[in-house]
Amino acid sequence: MANTDKPFGLKPVGHLITGSYNGKVNIYYPHADDAVAIYRGDLVQMNETAGEAEPTGKYPSVIQHVAGQEDNVGVAVGFGSTPQLAAINTNLNSPQYCPASTEMYIAVVDDPNVLFEIQEDSVGNAVTIDEVGKFADIAVTAGSSTTGTSGMELDSDSAGASGTLRIYRLANREDNAIGDHAKWLVLINEHLWNHNENAIA
Repeated sequence: MANTDKPFGLKPVGHLITGSYNGKVNIYYPHADDAVAIYRGDLVQMNETAGEAEPTGKYPSVIQHVAGQEDNVGVAVGFGSTPQLAAINTNLNSPQYCPASTEMYIAVVDDPNVLFEIQEDSVGNAVTIDEVGKFADIAVTAGSSTTGTSGMELDSDSAGASGTLRIYRLANREDNAIGDHAKWLVLINEHLWNHNENAIA
């Protein structure tokens, strides 16, 4: 049976050290001058142009991941008008994404050891078993303002010696197999909190 083509960005599903993802997040804050929306499941990075924090200095400022950039801090999973609302990412009354040019608190899974599930885009070719353990970039596509879900996918054509993500293994489910639109478990390789060489200049 063919894999379902349904992008969802990056979804936290495990932890490289403890085994289980415990739901822990930290709060970040996009500035109103950011003209790109942030969706649930989007990889986010530090916002260098607007300063690296909101006015109190308590919440670092982020933007949606830009292809080729290394200062990534994690994946957006919750949104709210206050830090408390953003942290309750199952709150049905909270926004499902952060619209462009909107100041809002965002809950981000920013532990470098969290494993994420992501669908490959299968443009050019599909990821093969020989590419497990290698790296890949992200194909950045706008998410859905209806569902709030990210459109990001693993760029299968980029799998190789370097990249934003590190391919850990195929997601172990009956409805998932190697081939077009396969779902993979990955680590964020180019992670700001894990690589001193990626420090912002």
